[in-house]
Amino acid sequence: MAEPCLLGIDNGLTMTKAVVFDAKGQVLATARRRIAQAIPEPRHVERDMAALWRAAAEAIHEALEVAGRPEIAAVAATAHGDGLYLLDRAGQPLGPGILSLDSRAGTIVAGWDANGISTAALPLSGQMPHASAPSALLAWIRDHQPERFARIGHVLACKDWLRFCLTGTIGTDLTEASTSFTDVTTQDWTSEVLDLYGLRSLRNALPAVTRPDDVVGRVNPEAAALTGLRLGTPVVAGLHDVTASALGIGGHSAGRIAIVAGTYSINETVSHTPKTDPRWFCRNGLHKGEWNNMAISPASAANYDWFLDTLTGTDRSRAEAEGRSIHLLVEPEVHAALDRVSTVLFHPYLYGSPHGPQASGGFLGLHGWHVRGDLIRAVIEGIAFNHRVHLDALREGFQSTEARLTGGISGSPLYSQVFADALGLPVTVTHTEEAAAWGAALCAGAGVGLFPDPTADPRDLAVTTYTPDPTRSAALETRFRLHCDISIALSPLWPRIEAP
Repeated sequence: MAEPCLLGIDNGLTMTKAVVFDAKGQVLATARRRIAQAIPEPRHVERDMAALWRAAAEAIHEALEVAGRPEIAAVAATAHGDGLYLLDRAGQPLGPGILSLDSRAGTIVAGWDANGISTAALPLSGQMPHASAPSALLAWIRDHQPERFARIGHVLACKDWLRFCLTGTIGTDLTEASTSFTDVTTQDWTSEVLDLYGLRSLRNALPAVTRPDDVVGRVNPEAAALTGLRLGTPVVAGLHDVTASALGIGGHSAGRIAIVAGTYSINETVSHTPKTDPRWFCRNGLHKGEWNNMAISPASAANYDWFLDTLTGTDRSRAEAEGRSIHLLVEPEVHAALDRVSTVLFHPYLYGSPHGPQASGGFLGLHGWHVRGDLIRAVIEGIAFNHRVHLDALREGFQSTEARLTGGISGSPLYSQVFADALGLPVTVTHTEEAAAWGAALCAGAGVGLFPDPTADPRDLAVTTYTPDPTRSAALETRFRLHCDISIALSPLWPRIEAP
């Protein structure tokens, strides 16, 4: 009998991936599809829900073919958290999905901040609202698209939409439920939070909640035909991608901070009691009695990708034509920049920040003698500094002895060392392929009994630990303090910069 395999689906903000793993966590096949974003007007970031499902189905089909059509024991999806995916009462998409990069509801959140609603939400729901929170987006739709609001039948997250397409069942999991409307203590839906935001009419639109590793349905005939999955394959609820990534790198545990340097700066640690603070979200963990404390902002490695896309175009095209990596091409320039004094600082706020939606990115301390390596160094340091802002908050609230890093940047020993130096903390990188998809697959395996629970990772993890260099760490400490002081100084000016 063939060894059972697992399928993990990881849907990010620009890409959907289907990954086939064997039961020991080895990647057998990965297929990717890019998903177009639509920006119909400033601050609106959306995508077509049907197109998202088609892309995911194509990726699944390809991954199964490449893997030799193995026996899939179970399927689970993870996807970007927050944002909003709505169905009407007939189960049809109600407009495009709204991504977590969307900031149309920024003025609503500013109003809640001013009138005390945000402050009241913190001890009740474990978090203060932000521009792409379901609470804020639903309030925006209520105020600006009342006809659409009146037709809402089901309020879902991205991975819940994929589950619905696979099985026809509607629901969510503990981790995703806690993005807006759960009581931080009971970890269940509460009408008190809905009332706070003026959204009580949506109580019946909130889906049933299960654990991430609960089997919630089976692949239906339509999904089987599109994906190549066996009809009736078990599908588990899945989970928020922040938690999935931490789980996939062995970082989902108390005393350990998991860092994801991707589009978002994600920094999280587990606790067994709820603890609230304006600087982090206190959200549900994998089961009741566990909380995932997340300090995040949309200000991480996407800034590095922007730099490479925008300012290394010729070199990148040449490198790709020669089968080389642009990352390896520029690293010697960064090495050289690290060996000399530089005044260049970068605030990585091209797509958002911890300082509100009006903050913007920029270089400071730039002079005519600086070269590209100095700029890239500043970008990497700025990204690490933004993570440190969040990390320092978590370290004040929770005891932690180590940090685990994942995301594209973690593939570079040079950049991982910069993180260790900037954070002043040993940083461990686990050699994990497709961390978020593996986190989903762990839930799938636990759901059908292959593992005792989602944290029972069967792999013998290979790790590399980067220890802070005392000299570089001391120098970066000074630069970090300046980075923070500049952010404070610019705070009253950012709205003026953004003013039309």
